[in-house]
Amino acid sequence: MKALILAGGKGAHLRPLALQTPKPIVPLANIPFLFFQIDRIKRAGITEIILSLSYQPRKIMDIFGDGTQYGVIIRYTHEEEPRGTAGAFKAAENLIDDTTLVLNGDVLTDTDLREVIQYHRGLGPEATIVTARVMNPAGYGLVEADAEGRVLSFTEKPAEDDVTGDTINAGIYVLEPSVLGRIQPTGPQSFEREIFPAMLHEGARVQAFLTRAYWQDIGSPAKYLEAHFGIMSGRVKLPAHPQRACPPNSWEKEQVSIDRFSILDGGCVIKPGVVIENSVLGEDCRVEEGALIRDSVIWSGTRIKPHAQIQRSILGRQCHVGEGARLRSGTVLGDKSIVSDYSIV
Repeated sequence: MKALILAGGKGAHLRPLALQTPKPIVPLANIPFLFFQIDRIKRAGITEIILSLSYQPRKIMDIFGDGTQYGVIIRYTHEEEPRGTAGAFKAAENLIDDTTLVLNGDVLTDTDLREVIQYHRGLGPEATIVTARVMNPAGYGLVEADAEGRVLSFTEKPAEDDVTGDTINAGIYVLEPSVLGRIQPTGPQSFEREIFPAMLHEGARVQAFLTRAYWQDIGSPAKYLEAHFGIMSGRVKLPAHPQRACPPNSWEKEQVSIDRFSILDGGCVIKPGVVIENSVLGEDCRVEEGALIRDSVIWSGTRIKPHAQIQRSILGRQCHVGEGARLRSGTVLGDKSIVSDYSIV
């Protein structure tokens, strides 16, 4: 069995974070996101992975190469113009000759993919859709299934008045090669809006596998931040990935307060009186005296001046936050942003 990761999206809803960095490799706990998916695929016993790319493909290929240094074989397909989730599957047709595990390139989960594959093989449907329960399903694909797990209906991003349940498409599928024959060779098509509804209309067997494991998409800044909270709380494990050489961090433990949940990459300089709680700092960040960072994610090379306060915010690479500045909940700064002294954002 092979796996296909749909990693071609521009990440428009994740901007400005995804302007310079393709969404599939935005850092999650300072690790390029695709490592989380590749690690989960490897745990299912799959070592042949296809990456479907479109937006800034070279940046992704430069990290992963042929995959051998990570214990897998990686092949690539590239679309000049994105063709949607089903179109990307069709574009990889020449590399697919068997049942295929397909993942959206923005899904963080601890779902045991081996169990999903066994479920699919045991029942023999043409497609299996992993589903998850969420508080507000309006922004997702609503999936309704019977007591045996057979999918009855699939409604992509229903209006709030049309929501009839809380079970959504989790962006993980097991597909038989016959699904390829249902997809047009050209033009954009999605599993969610065209292929799955058409399969149900024609009476094809589509099963739902309800995961109770941790699941979170990273498609927007708020969801990206929420995924970090899942990692820091231990609800989802860090993946096995190559450890790079990093310079040591610099701070006096008796003079700073850094809680056990926070994650700091190498080369960080933390001055006395700093408080860091439930936050992630990338490589070579510098935090000056008396600053407060809480529930936030800060990418590499960013400088926080004295007595600044950052709460529930995301800062891109090489930002500068001035002395006494206040970044309140919901602030998102792109790379190299500057916040002047004593500003409130």
